[in-house]
Amino acid sequence: MQPAAIDEKVLGDYLQAQIKNFKGPVSLKKFSVGQSNPTYLVSAASGHYVLRRKPMGQLLKSAHAVDREFRVISALQNTAVPVPKPYHLCEDDRVIGSMFYLMEYVPGRIFWEPALPEVTPSDRTAIYDQMNRVLVALHSVDVEAAGLADFGRPGSYYERQLDRWVKQYRASETETIEAMEQLITWLQENTPEDDARVSLVHGDFRLDNMIFHPREPRVLALLDWELSTLGHPYADLAYQCMQWRMPSDNPGLQGLGGLNRTSLGIPEEDEYVAQYCERMGIGVIPNWPFYIAFCFFRMAAIVQGIKKRALEGTASSPQAKTMGEMARPLAEWGVTALSG
Repeated sequence: MQPAAIDEKVLGDYLQAQIKNFKGPVSLKKFSVGQSNPTYLVSAASGHYVLRRKPMGQLLKSAHAVDREFRVISALQNTAVPVPKPYHLCEDDRVIGSMFYLMEYVPGRIFWEPALPEVTPSDRTAIYDQMNRVLVALHSVDVEAAGLADFGRPGSYYERQLDRWVKQYRASETETIEAMEQLITWLQENTPEDDARVSLVHGDFRLDNMIFHPREPRVLALLDWELSTLGHPYADLAYQCMQWRMPSDNPGLQGLGGLNRTSLGIPEEDEYVAQYCERMGIGVIPNWPFYIAFCFFRMAAIVQGIKKRALEGTASSPQAKTMGEMARPLAEWGVTALSG
C-alpha cells in the first residue's frame, strides 16, 4: 500500500461531522491491488474503515459508479448476502476531489489464485461451496423488498449489455483485435431470446472479490459492486466459470486450466453449475456457450479500458498495464468457448 494523495485533515474533519461516533484524526493508505475504483484503508481514532472513490481524470460514461456501490450494499444489509456495513456517501467532489463512500473494514483473508494453494483440499471444496452459496443468495434477493426494483431495466439484458460493452470497448480501443471482432459479430447474431429471468447481479463475481473468515472457509463480505445491476443471473455464473477455461500459468489472469482439480478438491465446471442449478431449483442451462463467450467478451472490454487508462496515466493500479494486455487473450479464449 502507498500513501494516498488526499488531505487527511480535511477528510477527517468532514467524516467526523457526518458520521456518528466517528473520531479523527485519520491516516490513509492506498491498497495497491485492484484495477478500478481506488480503495484506501482509513485509520482513525474510532477504528478502521475503507474508503472507495472514483478515479481522477476523464472517465467513460457510467463507469466507476461508487454511488451505485453504496446504494446496493446499503440495500443488502438485511439479506443473506454478506456485505460490509456502509457509513456515508459523499457526492461533493470538493472534499477529496471525487465522489467517495466510507464502509466497514472487514478483516479476513482474500485469495488471489483460484487453485487456492494456501489451503487444504477439504477447505478448497468448502470455499467453492461457499462461493456457490453466496451466488445463489445474491440471485435469490427479493429486489422489491430490498428497494432495488429500479436498480436496472428488467428484460433484454444481454441485448442491452452487448450494446453497452461494444460502445465501451470502442471508446477505449487502441488497436484492432481480430478475436474481439469475431466475438462481437457472433454474440450479436446468436443472442438467446429473453427468458424473463431477472435478479440482482454483481457483475464481477469472483474469488478475489470476497473476504473470507481468517480461519474458516466462510465468506464474510462480497466486495466491488460497481458493475451491479438488475440483470440475468447466468451472467454472474458464467463469469465465474471463465476461470475453468483459462490457463493456470497465465501471469495476468490465473485460471484452473491444466490442473488436476479432483486432487485439489475443486469441483469441475459442470459440477459447479449443477450445484448452482440445484440450489436455485432450475434445470439444465441452455445456450451455455453464449453465456461463457459473452463473459470473455465483456472482460476483454473491461481490461481494454484499463489499458487505455494506463496509457493515459490515470489507472489506479501499478499492474494496470499488464492487465490491459489481457484483452487479446481473453477475446481468443472467448472464441474458443463458442464451440462449447
